[in-house]
Amino acid sequence: MSYQTQAEALGLTFQKQAPGYLNLCIRSGNQLITSGHVSDLKGKLGADLSVEEGYQAARNCTEKILRSVWDTHGTLDGLRVIKVLGCVNSTLDFTDQHIVINGCSDLLHTIFGKEGDGYHARSALGFAQLPTGAAVEVEAIFEITG
Repeated sequence: MSYQTQAEALGLTFQKQAPGYLNLCIRSGNQLITSGHVSDLKGKLGADLSVEEGYQAARNCTEKILRSVWDTHGTLDGLRVIKVLGCVNSTLDFTDQHIVINGCSDLLHTIFGKEGDGYHARSALGFAQLPTGAAVEVEAIFEITG
């Protein structure tokens, strides 16, 4: 099953987006580099949000990233996930940022494969605050392989 077909089978939908203030995904050579995409969920992990809610917020960010990548590249096929940066709006004593960002990595593994094109480098960091009070923000880099 192609990556595009796999994403659609998971319920992701794709349509052209109107340009905004910033470029959500830019091509540079054989790479697609995304802006940070924030979750619809607002709040702080370790205070008013659970790890599971954060996990779903990270997945939500990744769905948005995939739509931006599709909007730039026209398909998810022929891509390899290179790097993910996950930012978690969290309290000072919260230490499960990596589990929250698994919501992103697990979706990428499901679509692109855990071994092969979906096997990526990643950072998961805690922040005192994120834009608009978002629970999670994620950015990613993809390589165009085909």
